Formats: sequence, structure tokens, C-alpha cells
Amino acid sequence: MTLFDWTYAWQILPDLLRASLNTVGITLIGFLIAIVLGLFLAIGRRSRRVWLSWPATGVIEFIRSTPLLIQVYFLYYVLPNYGVSMTAMQVGILGIGLHYACYIAEVYRGGLDAVPRAQWEAVTALNIAPYSAYRNIILPQALRPILPPLGNYLVAMLKDTPVLSAITVVEIMQQAKNIGSENFRYLEPITMVGLFFLALSIALAYLVRRLEVRLELR
Repeated sequence: MTLFDWTYAWQILPDLLRASLNTVGITLIGFLIAIVLGLFLAIGRRSRRVWLSWPATGVIEFIRSTPLLIQVYFLYYVLPNYGVSMTAMQVGILGIGLHYACYIAEVYRGGLDAVPRAQWEAVTALNIAPYSAYRNIILPQALRPILPPLGNYLVAMLKDTPVLSAITVVEIMQQAKNIGSENFRYLEPITMVGLFFLALSIALAYLVRRLEVRLELR
């Protein structure tokens, strides 16, 4: 019977922590890409201009309907044939950011639709520039109800980073598998990775909840 070896676990911990920096970095940078790009996609989809709303809708539905794995494979293995080459890390960040941007776009759309119609009419009546209207009036009202789903997608992105090992990104799960294959011991590295994801997911959920509380108090 194989028992958990704490000595071995402490020995491999530094290697896992170094790989965890890739996991956290991919998640945070990808999330920043997703929340910015998702907002533009949501605004584009809500636009009354057909030339803008149709392409935005098409991009959102296509990406939401295809797996993240296929998308990163395409970016990493197919695009170089057309002269677009990126490192595995760059593809991983871009791929996961683009993938979740389309889900977050729908979250934004729900938040924007929840803004009272009178607010939109007031913006139009006062002839406020679109940028100023969204920044100062619309988005502050739309942000509060969408914070919980945004937090959920942040945690989901974190847990999806192991998919990127398919394009040779060495995140924490891939590092655990490498360690396991070298030493023929998988119990310790895989268990520690599970604890890492659990701890970080709880921490992110807590931070999102604190942000919700702060916004509610304003």
C-alpha cells in the first residue's frame, strides 16, 4: 500500500511553486484580457448597427460552441502556417482570455440589460458621449449584479489552465505529471496540486465576495 510521503512532498514543493507562478500569471492576465474584450463584445452585440452586432454575435457564439482545447491547438499549431507564431505561454494566455471573453460578454450583456431604461433615455436626451455615458453612468450600475458571475469565471479560468499543457505550457498540473513520471510517484504531486487549486479558488472567491460587500456599502 502506497502511503503519502511528507518528506518527498516537501522536496518537490519548490518545483510545484515555481510552476504555480505560470498558473497564476496565465489566470490573471487572461482574466484581464477577458473582462476588457468581453465588454467590447457585449457592447458590439447590443449595437443597433448590423455591421457591428452580427460579427460580434458570430464570434461569441462560435467560440462558446467550441472547446478551449481546439482553440489553443488552432492558435499554436495552425496559425504558424500562416506566418503568425507565438510562444506556448502567449498562446495560452491569449487562448484562455479570448475563450472566456465570450462568456463574460454575455455576463456584461445581462448587466447592461438590467440598467433601467430611464437611464439609457436620459443619456440619449442629454446627448452624452458614448464613452462618458458608459464610464460614468451605465457601467457603475451594471457592475454590481455581474460581480458574482465574474468571480465564478475567474475561478473557472484557474481550473482550466491544465488544458494548456496540451500545447506544452508547463503549469502546475503539468509539472506534477512531470515529477510523477520521473519518480514514479503520483500521489504526492497530484494531491498537492489539488490542494493548491482548492486553496487558491477559496481565496479568489473570498476576495470577490469582499469586493461585492464594499460596492454594496457605497
